[in-house]
Amino acid sequence: MTFNELTEKVKMLAASKEPLSSSIKFKTDEGSIFLSPTGLVSNSDEDADCTISVDMDDLDKLMKGELNPMTAVMFGKIKISGDMSVAMQLKNLF
Repeated sequence: MTFNELTEKVKMLAASKEPLSSSIKFKTDEGSIFLSPTGLVSNSDEDADCTISVDMDDLDKLMKGELNPMTAVMFGKIKISGDMSVAMQLKNLF
């Protein structure tokens, strides 16, 4: 999946769910996907309440439910910085 396709997928998921209470940024090897508390999604690299560093393949697997987030953190596939409680809200998005 390309970076633009992942961005569009996050936009579709965000549009179909309740907005999160804080901002989240997915930082990939090809760019950033920023999700604001209002539900807007962009490729902005602005500061977020929680930043999740992940490669594109693993982000795709997370969104498909093929990769368990806790397992991914334990094995270093994703790194979370900032407010961990915000990262926990992702279960409502994916």
